[in-house]
Amino acid sequence: MSTLFNERTPFDLLFRNLFKADGVFQPTTFENKQPHPLDIFYDDEGLHFEVACTGLTKKDVVLDIEGDTLKISYNKPEDDFPDGMIHNGLSKKSFDLRYKIAPKFDLGKIDATLENGLLEIFIPLAEEAKPKSIKIK
Repeated sequence: MSTLFNERTPFDLLFRNLFKADGVFQPTTFENKQPHPLDIFYDDEGLHFEVACTGLTKKDVVLDIEGDTLKISYNKPEDDFPDGMIHNGLSKKSFDLRYKIAPKFDLGKIDATLENGLLEIFIPLAEEAKPKSIKIK
């Protein structure tokens, strides 16, 4: 069978959504499935997260630790569009990121800063996970 009939084009999705029973148009992509821009890396000191938070302040972003899980989130207010909005190219989208952190990192000593739209989170290595030199007797 031809791939022409197996794949759905954007037009197919638009047509299907136009005749949904609830009468509400649904976008072809869903906001909660789009990845949020971030970098994660580690070095000899610990684990680093850099999360894009364009237009957000430190009061907007919630950073929680739930057990061994790091949760980074932002909930966009419903009425976030100012009167007279002509174009919304810098939309602030809600996000909910969760990462299970390995025991070798010390969640009790986490450090976070938000500056110039970049949230930087640092989780140091736990003392017992740091490399050690052993003296030979």
